[in-house]
Amino acid sequence: MIIMNHEGRFWLGQRIGTDTWQFPQGGIDKGESVREAMYRELQEETGLEKEVVEIVSISKKWLVYHIPHLFQRHNKKFDGAMQKWYLLKLTGNDSDVNLNASGHAEFDDWKWGDKSTAIKSVIKFKRDVYKSIFREFKDNLDGLVDN
Repeated sequence: MIIMNHEGRFWLGQRIGTDTWQFPQGGIDKGESVREAMYRELQEETGLEKEVVEIVSISKKWLVYHIPHLFQRHNKKFDGAMQKWYLLKLTGNDSDVNLNASGHAEFDDWKWGDKSTAIKSVIKFKRDVYKSIFREFKDNLDGLVDN
């Protein structure tokens, strides 16, 4: 999901133990709708509750990325992801963010960044997906800072 603030900047989290930054994301549990999964992952990864965000747009298609073998975890048969993207606007405050809300943080740190920073600082194999989703959400982002 892409979370933007009132200044048109985007929430980026630094993955624990890495120097890469990314948008929050996650899987869909059995019996869970895409929207329910998005809200659950939002809360788990950022501490933000659904009451402090507004859905601006939802991607029309699913976007896919593949993880190169070098980055795959040896104990899992996971080689990529198919993602439905949500563009969210934060209606709450920065103080609503709590990286350890779930008790098992996935990010060391977080910051607000522009589109260029988001694309440059994400791990290389996800860059095309980030470029693609920014293109899809372009109409919703026009007129915002550095977009």
